[in-house]
Amino acid sequence: MKLKHFNLGFGTQIFKSFADESRTRILYLLFHTGELTISDLVSILDFTQTKTSRHMSFLRNAGMVTSRQQDQWVFYSIREESYNMVKQIFNFLEKDTLLTQDLKTYETLKTNRELAVNKLEAKDYRR
Repeated sequence: MKLKHFNLGFGTQIFKSFADESRTRILYLLFHTGELTISDLVSILDFTQTKTSRHMSFLRNAGMVTSRQQDQWVFYSIREESYNMVKQIFNFLEKDTLLTQDLKTYETLKTNRELAVNKLEAKDYRR
């Protein structure tokens, strides 16, 4: 979806969102993974839950992310309206070592989670 109503106010919010390293790291992970929970971000970035929630609140209020609730989990993703702008910014940052390390940590977390799910399913199947 193209940005239909880009204006100075929204542009300012985008740049404020990227002005903080922690928020940039969060946006980078959301951009590459699609959606994550606060607990996922805490595990990957080694932030406190409070710090992560504070940054997510900022990003939500800035119109950068959206959320959906499933049971007790809240999943965050980049808003469709801001996706193209975020994509352009990350084209410039794609080789940043800290951001690529965050993505590697995510991949490890994802692999470990998939292994745990497979073990549980195999255990249930044997019963």
